[in-house]
Amino acid sequence: MTSETGRPPLAPTAFREGHIEADGFRIRYLESGQGAALVHLHGADGLRLTPAHELLSRRFRVIAFEMPGFGQSPENERTTSMPELAATMAKAIQKLGLDSFNLMGTSLGGKTALWLALQTPGRVLALVLEAPAAVRPDGFEPPSGSPLARRLRGPDRDVDLERRLPGLATPTLTLFGTADAVIPPAMGRVYKELMPNCHLVFVYAAGHAISADRPEAFVEVVADFLERHEAFVISRAQTVIHP
Repeated sequence: MTSETGRPPLAPTAFREGHIEADGFRIRYLESGQGAALVHLHGADGLRLTPAHELLSRRFRVIAFEMPGFGQSPENERTTSMPELAATMAKAIQKLGLDSFNLMGTSLGGKTALWLALQTPGRVLALVLEAPAAVRPDGFEPPSGSPLARRLRGPDRDVDLERRLPGLATPTLTLFGTADAVIPPAMGRVYKELMPNCHLVFVYAAGHAISADRPEAFVEVVADFLERHEAFVISRAQTVIHP
């Protein structure tokens, strides 16, 4: 078996499971790797490790949280809004002793990540949004999601969030797959227009789950961005395009 670069894949790293008490919740997380911390917030389907997590853990300390009310965690009837969920996750991250960290949010978790970055100025070193669901076309119909996810999803265009995004100074990378059938990739340009330090990248032959569909292309761009922020270089190989 070979990777998409034609080289044999590296042996997988082991993610260890942990739990932390924060904001009245017992929150599960998976962790692997060393170096600069990269916190990941999952999408509406819950925490699922992808090959990209494995690849990223060879360069960063990856901490993938299972947010309260998803996956193996008990039902969460308390959290009523995305800002509330973001505040809970900020406390969980603080409990791990992370005063500063890189942050990655996938789909619904992208909106959580944006609120967390807005609520904790200076703590998020760099922000990665994978097919974020914070800005959606009118009449958007989500394909799935738990009752909690539907409750937290909010309006397709969150006026309060979008009003605050121009003030977010955090270096941000937004990625969409060119074959995303859940959220139109064109939504990516809204983030670029609203956020002063936002870079937008489209990944060829990837759908909504970019890190699962094209893990090496995804990690190639994400890791370079996290290490160099605005100085990162987009690959000229046939993996990604930069608008």
